[in-house]
Amino acid sequence: MSEGKRVPQRGLWFEEFEIGTVYEHRPGRTVTEADNVLFTTLTMNTQALHLDAAWSAQQPGFGGQRLINSMFTLSTIVGLSVSQLTQGTLVANLGFSDIAFPHPLFAGDTLYAETECTGKRESSSRPGEGIVQITHIGRNQDGVIVARASRSTLVRLAPKEN
Repeated sequence: MSEGKRVPQRGLWFEEFEIGTVYEHRPGRTVTEADNVLFTTLTMNTQALHLDAAWSAQQPGFGGQRLINSMFTLSTIVGLSVSQLTQGTLVANLGFSDIAFPHPLFAGDTLYAETECTGKRESSSRPGEGIVQITHIGRNQDGVIVARASRSTLVRLAPKEN
């Protein structure tokens, strides 16, 4: 192996987040029926709209299809952002707000994520860390927004160089 420079994968330090910047996360994730059933059963969510194809086929509004569990959708759009934004630099997830699912996601759809930095400030109680506000947006393969959530995170400041 080369003795040259090494560049570890990491997220952004607090100083690298820019308010108003939209970070696009690629590749996307094509969601399968197995993903939906596994996530739904692992989380003990017995909602028939996620599990029962025969029952779902009789319900109006979604073309007789089972819906992808919205918590899977939210988890996936956050997960798609990790390597670009928070891998190794996040201290803690402080909370989510304004969560919405304006359009359903179905098995076979591809989910793409983007994140906008909406605010940031250095922590007054935790030296070396800052609070970053971000908004995650999930879109399907047609560009239709399927999920949106605002999130507050605690992120490390860049290490001081000697």
